[in-house]
This record gives sequence, C-alpha cells and structure tokens, in this order.
Amino acid sequence: MENGGEPKFPAFPYKPYSIQIDFMNALYHSLDKGGVSMLESPTGTGKTLSIICSTLQWVLDQRQKPKSEKRVESDEKPENNGQVGSDDEPDWIKNFVVNKDNQEDEKKSKKKKYGFGSEKPEKRKNKDSHRDLFSLDLDGECFHENKECKRSIKKSDVEELDDKEYLLEEYESEEEGGVGSSNSKRKGKFSVNSSSDEEEESEEQEQEQEQEVKLKVYFCSRTHSQLSQFIKELRKTVFANELNVVSLGSRKNFCINEDVLRLGNSIRINERCLELQKNKKKEISKIKNLGAEGRIRRTKASSGCPMLRKHKLQKQFRSEISQQGALDIEDLVQLGRNIGTCPYYGSRSMITTADLVVLPYQSLLSKSSREALGLNLKDNIVIIDEAHNLADSLISMYDAKITVSQLENVHSHIEKYFGRFCSLLGPGNRRYIQTLLVLTRAFLQVLLDDKNVNCLNTCPNAERGAGEKHTFDSSMAINDFLFSLNIDNINLIKLLQYIKESNIMHKVSGYGDKMTTFLKGSAVKENGESCDHGSTLSGFRALADMLLSLTNNDSDGRIIISRKRPTCSGQGAYLKYVMLTGEKIFSEIVHEAHAVVLAGGTLQPIEETRERLFPWLPSDQLNFFSCSHIVPPQSILSLAVSRGPSGRSFDFSYGLRSSSTMIEELGLLLCNLATVVPEGIVVFFSSFEYEGQVYDAWKTSGILERIMKKKHVFREPRKNTEMEVILKEYKEAIDNPVPKNGAILLAVVGGKISEGINFSDGMGRCIVMIGLPYPSPSDIELLERVKHIEGLGDSSSTKCLKLSSNEEYYGGDIQAGFSILRSCRRRGKEYYENLCMKAVNQSVGRAIRHINDYAAILLVDIRYASDSSKRSFSHASSKLPQWIKDRLVSATNNYGEVHKLLHQFFRFNKDRVCN
Repeated sequence: MENGGEPKFPAFPYKPYSIQIDFMNALYHSLDKGGVSMLESPTGTGKTLSIICSTLQWVLDQRQKPKSEKRVESDEKPENNGQVGSDDEPDWIKNFVVNKDNQEDEKKSKKKKYGFGSEKPEKRKNKDSHRDLFSLDLDGECFHENKECKRSIKKSDVEELDDKEYLLEEYESEEEGGVGSSNSKRKGKFSVNSSSDEEEESEEQEQEQEQEVKLKVYFCSRTHSQLSQFIKELRKTVFANELNVVSLGSRKNFCINEDVLRLGNSIRINERCLELQKNKKKEISKIKNLGAEGRIRRTKASSGCPMLRKHKLQKQFRSEISQQGALDIEDLVQLGRNIGTCPYYGSRSMITTADLVVLPYQSLLSKSSREALGLNLKDNIVIIDEAHNLADSLISMYDAKITVSQLENVHSHIEKYFGRFCSLLGPGNRRYIQTLLVLTRAFLQVLLDDKNVNCLNTCPNAERGAGEKHTFDSSMAINDFLFSLNIDNINLIKLLQYIKESNIMHKVSGYGDKMTTFLKGSAVKENGESCDHGSTLSGFRALADMLLSLTNNDSDGRIIISRKRPTCSGQGAYLKYVMLTGEKIFSEIVHEAHAVVLAGGTLQPIEETRERLFPWLPSDQLNFFSCSHIVPPQSILSLAVSRGPSGRSFDFSYGLRSSSTMIEELGLLLCNLATVVPEGIVVFFSSFEYEGQVYDAWKTSGILERIMKKKHVFREPRKNTEMEVILKEYKEAIDNPVPKNGAILLAVVGGKISEGINFSDGMGRCIVMIGLPYPSPSDIELLERVKHIEGLGDSSSTKCLKLSSNEEYYGGDIQAGFSILRSCRRRGKEYYENLCMKAVNQSVGRAIRHINDYAAILLVDIRYASDSSKRSFSHASSKLPQWIKDRLVSATNNYGEVHKLLHQFFRFNKDRVCN
C-alpha cells in the first residue's frame, strides 16, 4: 500500500535488510510501469521472499483501488484458452457444458465451488495450435465408428469388424471441399458424448462455471526443488492462506497410479495416461430422437484411470487445497494419495480461480503447453526466476528430434496400415498417407545414406553402418534440406492439419500394436520396450514435431543430420531441428502480459539477453536493478589459485588438463585444503568424464587415500534418484566430525548440485572451481548458436565466418570448432565465454545462504589470475558477480600465501561467530 510515495510490505515476516527493501521497491515500481524488467540479487539474499512480498502486495494494492475494481468488473470475460476441453483432459471434464446465461449472476462469492470452464469443444477446435498434436481425443469418433461397425456387421465378417475399428473416416482436402469439412460432418447439430438432459442439469447444480481471476501471478522456475523452495518461502507470509495458490507439474511428478508410474519414462507415462482416458467405459444412457437427424446413441463417459472415475473425490481434493493453503507438488501428491484421486488434473482444474500459479519453465514458456493448460497471460504478471540461461532454455523447448529407429518404426507401420486399408480409404486419406510415406522414406534415405531403403527392418543395425569410416554431423538450412530431398513441393501445413484432424496417429499405432501382439505375442512388446526405441505413438509425435519445425522461417533454425553408427546403448542416426531465435517466441508472452520480470542471482550480461529475446526494446527502456550481497566483506574470501603446493601452474585448458602432473598437483591441493578448511568442501569439475578421470588417477596414486584420512569423500551421482542419499550422507559426515574433520563432495558444473542445491553453513565452507568449464566446441548445436548470435544486429558478421549453408563436422573434431570461434569477431565469442562464466557463477553461488554465513571461494586456474598471459578471450574475472569480484584476491605468488589467507579467514570467522 502506498504511503508517502513509497510502498510498504507488511507481509515480510522479518525485519527486512536495506537491500531487500531496495529490491522490493524496484520490483513494485517495475510492476507499476509494466513491460520487461530484470532484477538481479545474489543467491542467499532473500530474493524469493522479496519477490513474493513485493509482487503479491502490488496485486493486493491494485485490487483495492476503486478505479481498478470498476475496470475489472467492466473488462471483457477472458477467453478460456482451451483449458476446458483441451485434448488431454478426461472426458468428464470435456463433457461438462453449462448454461452461461443462467449462471451469470452466480459468480459473486469469493470462495466458490471448484468447477470447470464452459467453452464447448466445437468452439475451441479452431484455436488449437498445430503443435498440440500429441493427445487428440476426438470424441466424435464414437458415432462414426458405430456406423462403420454396422456396415461391417452387414457383411458378417468378424475379422473386418475388428479391423474397421482402425479405419480412418473420409477426409477431404481443401480442393475437394475444404480442410476441416470432415469436422463439420462430424459435428452435425448435436453433442455426441454429452450426458442426458437430466444428467446435465444435475451436474450444473453440482458445479459452477468459474470466473477467471484478474491480476493473476505466474511464477516459474527451472527445477522441481526450486518450486518447492518457493512454496516454503510463501508459507512464511500471510499470503499463503489469504490467496488461492496452485502448483503445477508434469504427469511424472504428479501421477499416483502405480501401474503407470512403473513405466518410469516420462513420455510413456504421458502416453499411458492419455491412453487410459481413451479406454473409457461407455454406458448407453439414453437414445434420443433428433427428427431428420435420425436416432443416435448418447453416452456418458468416464475415464479409464481409476484415479479419475469418482468426480466427487476431485471436488473433495480441490476443497482440501482451498482449506490447507499453499501446497507444493509433494503435498499435492500426498493429498491425492490420501483421497484416492488424481492430483495432476485436480491441480490443473484450479488454474482459473488461482491468484498465484507456481509452475515449471516448460508449462509457461511453451505455447502449446500454455494452450493445453489454459493459461491466460492477458494483463497478468509473469515472473521467471533463475533466468540466467533463459534464452537457451526457451529456444530448446522448440527443438524437434526424430531418430532413425523411430522413423523405421513409423514408416513400417504406415506401410502395413496402407496395405491393409488401401482399398477402403477415400482419395483424400490415400493421398496424405502416401505423402507421409514419401517423407519418412526421404528422411530415412538421408540418414542411412543407402540407396536401397526397402530392407528397412531386415538389415541389422551393425550392418547398416558397416561401410562407414567416420561418423559425422551436418547442418543445413530448412529450405536447403527440403530442396535436397525433393520434398519442397509438399504442403506441410495441410499435411499437419490432416494429421491433426484425421487422428491417423492413433489409428495406425493402434492397428500396428494389435497386429504385433497378434502375430508375435506379448514377448515382442517386452523386447521392444527393452530396446528403448519408444512406442509407435511417440515416434509419430516426433515426426509431427519435425514436420511442424520445417514450417518455420528459413532463418529461425537449422537442421542437424547426425549419421552416427547405432549401438546397443546409443540411438544411432537422427534428424534434429535446432531453434536459434527466441525473439518471436518471447514476444508472445511479453505482449500478452502486463509485466514480465526476469529474476536471478546473476543476469549479467543483460545486453546479450536483450538482443536475443527482446531486441525491439531500447536499452534505456529496460527496467534493470542489481544489488550487492547481504553478508559483510569479511565473510567472503575469494582467491584465484594459480599455483599448487609443489609450485606447478594450474592450467586446466583442454589440451593440458589430463596430464598426470596437473591431476597430481590438484590432488596435493585437496590434501592441503582438507587440513585448513573446516567442515564441508564442494569441488566442481567441468564434466562427469573429467571428474571420473581425476578420481581414478587419485585412487591409483594413493592421493585419494591421503585425502580420506582427513575427510570423507563423496561423489555426485549421475542419476538424480541417488542424489538425496548422497547429500544426506554428506551432511551427516559434516555434522559428526569425529573421527574425520568433515567431508569433500566432488560435483560437476551443470549437474544437479550446481543448479539447485544450497550449501549453507558447514555444508559449504569452501567452494573449489577447477578450471574454466567451457562447453565442448565439437558440439554442432553450440556452433550453430554461436554463428547465429555472431550475426545478430549485423548482417555482415556472419560473412566473416566464411561458412557454407551445408556444413559437415566429423565427430570429435574440436579444432574445427575452435576455428569457428576464432573467426567470430565479438558476439559469438562473447556468448561462448558467457556460457562458461554463467556456469561458474551458478556453481560458486551455492555457498553463503544467509547474513551470518561465511565461505571461501577458490578459482583454481592461472586464467583467473590478474597477471595471466594465457587467455584467448577476455579476462575471466571480469564476468564474476560483483560481490565476488569486489573481494577477489587475484594474484598470489605461491600456494603458501593461499594457505595463510585461508587459515586467517577461518580462524577470524570462527571467533566472530562464537562471540
């Protein structure tokens, strides 16, 4: 609430520090102004709590303004945006249709019963995006399938009766009657899967249409743990009980159906969830005479998933949430288990009435996900936390990939389907199916590089690559790719429309699965799953994604063709579309929302983010705020360590890091640190491979044994499922210093520990960064991004690279990558360096989590030193966070100085805390 021009934040649970007040004021004024803002506050400074108290206070103040209240009441009712009736929702949600006129006066109470929107599926169909091809559940099938079955019965052919279930309905192209004419035929003048009139009236009395909450806040972050941390901080404020809060997540995180969870893979869990909804139980409830329209069967459908059969339990689930306040995903899953109902759809159903929606990146930043969930960003607030790598995270959501095994599977299924039903299909279906066969064959030909593609499934994987001497990746522009395969004359827009409207994915997949089971039994299915080639349906979806990507502008992205030799554990060859520009994607969010806030511990350099995501916004119109760390200077010791205990220089560049002398010197450094640093040390390596190489060398040489005499040693696991156990053991070793003095945790930059785990107090007394973790320049996708960014704002920049539109990179050719980086003038080179330093900043930011915390940060490499002459790019220390840079001791003559500084630092802070 404004008082004397400055907002007040009474919900802040403690007495805020001055930098927290500055941050909250900056955020509040940014929301007043609207548009795009970037707010930077180091980790451990109470950033999350400041975001909560400032944003929700602003929303509360806006709602209390009389003018705002009048404006809200007079605003047009927001569109449903596909929440209700979205393709992957249970039928009992889609079938609920309310009478808007009769219920217009029933939307006045603050706490309402939790129901669903009223938009009918017929009105929503045209709003579906092409990308939403994954879970089409066209209920109109039921009526037409019944008609097909009647025709089959007349023929008295039981086998045809079974197969006709998979026969596509007649489809007419635009030339023959307009795309979607089959849809109009499906529609008729009735709702096929609605319940009877009496049942509709009963449901209308039981559920109300929900009014969309105005000034909604969407908070998104990268990881599950970060979202749980947000809810934990929210519970410290009064807002947790005063506002309606809902947490969203993936099916894998929410599912409580044990049979589905056993599938493990998130893609298969999604597919099985949707499949259960299609395998619904149908009970004929009423036969109604529609005059000239004839008699039709109207069915009441319930979901095939046992967790969604009892609608009253979903209502109870929503009621419990409204009473308990803010709950994170774990709480919602436990509540769903206790009640016996699905927490995934239960939480989704509460979006409309929520004041605050907490959700992962993918759900908000992906347009298809927003539409499927029914997220309405219009004039609302969007807060994106951990936004340091937002541009790369955003564009990666629009990548598309299909493997050679998926292509083989899809091509084979379409061929078999076409062979069985060719004589029964109309000309429209035949033409589009033949087009799909042409495309899959062309894609396979470019991957297999084999003139004879007829032996697709008969050639063993090993033989397919027998003649290859090298594996290589190539990069092409979209148009070049289409022309090279002679498929540039295919109308992909119409084909995508056909895939969407005809339901061909489910028809062909269903028929293929049936034939496979019939011919070879369940053993084939088990064998297929063990190969991890994915289901036919997921292959179809990958193909549809790839086709959609080919409709982008030629300059928006690149096609990667990887002809890798297949192995038992690898995926072999693949096609991948790599999105390069995020400007258009992000603009859709910015132009809808009232304000978009990017928050993070380290957002610099902001100019790169602006150029990649919102170049239309002048630099002077970007709201940017940055504050220093909350801890006093004496609580942080940052050192550039250029020499080890033996006097050898530390240089962990690619060509030198694997030398035995370098690894041995690093081991000696750790031996010394184990004696001078109390409690916990976290050591970050550039990759799992290098960490493993160093660990094995230490084990062989005996250095590891020397370290373990002083501290326990733990290693970051590759599997996230094992992380909790390792962290628990690490903490126990620190809490119980006898017989050893704490522990050392070997971690990896870019791993789970570096991105979302906080090491406060004894868990992180010292953070050791080994070298500069530059990404491998042999990565073709990285090189494509570098080339694209180099050309931003300057059409002549890309010319200096002297790169053709169709390039080949032989596997592991790092020198070719370095050559491209050296030919970059500014932007591309800076981007490559920023990737490295953002990773460094994220890792070292795991320590110092509150005002009384203290830690040492060691940057182990000569390239961090101020007098370094070994650097090909700009100085690394210039891109460190200000709070580290201000305290950095960048030049030490020998390790003795480092050891002395560490000893003094920890003795001083131990005495300070004790006093």
